[in-house]
Amino acid sequence: MIKRLAIGLWSWLLVAGTSALAQFEPAARLELPISQNAEELFDVTTLGSRGVLLNIRQGDYYSSAPTKFSFKRYDTDLKQRWATEYKIEPFYEPVRSCRTEHYLYWLLKENADEKIAVMRLNLEDGSIESFKGDLVTPMDIFHFRVLDNIAYLGGYYRSRPVVMSFSFFDLTTKVLPGLYTNHIQLNNIEIDEPRRLVHVMTDATHQRNCEFTVRTYSYEGKLLRTVNLDGNTHSLISGKLLPLNDEESLLVGNYSNDCTPYSQGVYISRIRNSAATPGDAIQGNNMAVTPTEETRYIDFSELQNFFNYMKPKRQQKMLARLARRKDQGKDTKFRYRLLVHDLIPTDEGLMMLAEVYYPQYRGSAYPYLGSVRSYDRYQEGYRYTHAFLCGFDKKGRLLWDNSLPIQDLTSYDLHQMVQVLQDGNTTILAYPHEGEIHSEVLENGKVVREREKYSLKKLAENEKVVFSENDQLEAWYDGHFLACGIQKISTERSSAPPREVFYINKITFNPSESGSNSSSPETNTNASRKTSGSKQ
Repeated sequence: MIKRLAIGLWSWLLVAGTSALAQFEPAARLELPISQNAEELFDVTTLGSRGVLLNIRQGDYYSSAPTKFSFKRYDTDLKQRWATEYKIEPFYEPVRSCRTEHYLYWLLKENADEKIAVMRLNLEDGSIESFKGDLVTPMDIFHFRVLDNIAYLGGYYRSRPVVMSFSFFDLTTKVLPGLYTNHIQLNNIEIDEPRRLVHVMTDATHQRNCEFTVRTYSYEGKLLRTVNLDGNTHSLISGKLLPLNDEESLLVGNYSNDCTPYSQGVYISRIRNSAATPGDAIQGNNMAVTPTEETRYIDFSELQNFFNYMKPKRQQKMLARLARRKDQGKDTKFRYRLLVHDLIPTDEGLMMLAEVYYPQYRGSAYPYLGSVRSYDRYQEGYRYTHAFLCGFDKKGRLLWDNSLPIQDLTSYDLHQMVQVLQDGNTTILAYPHEGEIHSEVLENGKVVREREKYSLKKLAENEKVVFSENDQLEAWYDGHFLACGIQKISTERSSAPPREVFYINKITFNPSESGSNSSSPETNTNASRKTSGSKQ
C-alpha cells in the first residue's frame, strides 16, 4: 500500500540554548506514517544538489511474502520526483549496498547457495536492472564496491580473504590474485573512478610483526602494484587513499605500536603511482613493490586539542603527565579505538575526521555453591567520547587539529555519527542525539562557536514531539544538513494516541551567525582550543 506523504515547510522551531539567533534554520519537512501491519526499515541516501533517495525495505509480519524495496527520490525541497519498487525473489537476502554518481546498487545472495544478484537503480529516472551470477566459491561477504560494469565482492572463505569481480556484461565471476593466504585480513576496498583502479587493503601478522599492504588492480582484475608498509615499529590499523594526481596519492589512517586495534596516533604517507597504470599489469610473480615516501606518524600527545573532551581537571592531569613522561624520555601508551571517515579534499590538501569510541558491556554476577561466582557479560553497543579533525597539506604535513566532545551518545551498531559540512573557510561539525543537534563551528581550523545544542521543540502551535529515536544526520549540500529518524507526535487537547512517523528535515546552516560567540549555556568553556603553530 502506498503511503500518503505529508510535505510542507518546516514549521517547527529550533531553539539554541538562550541565544536569540539560531545558526541552524528549518527549511523543509517530509513525514511518512509508519505502518503497524508491516516491518519497515528506512534508509536515506543524500544525492547532493540532486536531492535525496529514500529506500523503505518492507516485509510482512503475517505471511512469507518476499521482501521488497520501495524507492522514492525527492528534490532539495523534499518534493517527490519519482517512485518505484523492486521485489526481492524468494531465498535471496540483501547483503550490502553501495552508490556511484549515477546508480545505487544492492547485492543480494542466496543463503544456501553460491548464487548472487546485483540490483542497479538509475538515480535519474528510477529504472531498475538486475544481474544474476554465481560465486566461484562460497564466501561471507563484508565489502561491496562497483566500478562501471563490474562489482567487486570482498570476504572470506575458510578464514582466508577472497575478493571477486562480477561482470554485468557476461555475468562471470573471477577471483583477484594475490590475496588467498593465511594470516591476512581484509581491511578495506576503495575505488578510484577517474583512473579505473581498485585498491584492496589488507593487514597481516607474521611472527609478531604486522604488515599493512595496498594492492592495486586494474578494472579487469590484473594486479598492477603492491605497496607494503612494514610494521616493525608502527602497525597500521586502517588506511584511506586520496589520489592527488596521476603520479601520487596520500594514504591516511590510524596506527598502533603493538599489532592491536588500539590506536596510538594517526599517520600520513605519500605513495608514488608510477606503476599503477592499466598498461603496466604485473604478470606471474613479478610483482612491482612500490616504496612509499616518508611516512609521518603523529602521536595523540602531539595533537593540540585531542584531549579537550575531558573535564578540565582531568585534562590538566593528563597534559601534566604527558609533559612529565616526555621530559623523562618515556612514551605514553594509548588505547583508543577509532572510526576513521573517508578523507575530505581541501584546497590545501585534505581533512581527516575520526570518531573515538569504546565497546560498552553489561553483565551480572551469579553466586554458585555459595562462594564461586559466574559472570554473564555481553556487549550492548558502543559509546562515543569525541571526534577529532586534522588538516594536512599536500605534502602530508599537519596544519591544524581540533575536536568535538560527544556526551552520552551510544549506538547499538558502530557507524559514523559526526558529520562535516564545509562552507568556504567554515567547517561545521555536528551529530544528532535524542532529537537534538549538537554542533561546533571552525574557521581555518580554529573554533569560532564552541559546543552548542539545538533542540526540536515544536512542530506547530498545537503539536509536540513526545518520543524520538534512531536520529541520523547527514551533510547534504551548499550549507544544508539532512536530519531523519522516527518520532511520535501528539496534538494538544486531543484524546487520540500520538502519531508515529518517519521524518526527514532539511536544515540550513546560517554562516552569518557562525562568527559570534553566543553566551548559550550549552557552550563548552571547559577547555581552551589551540591551533597547531608549526607543521609536523
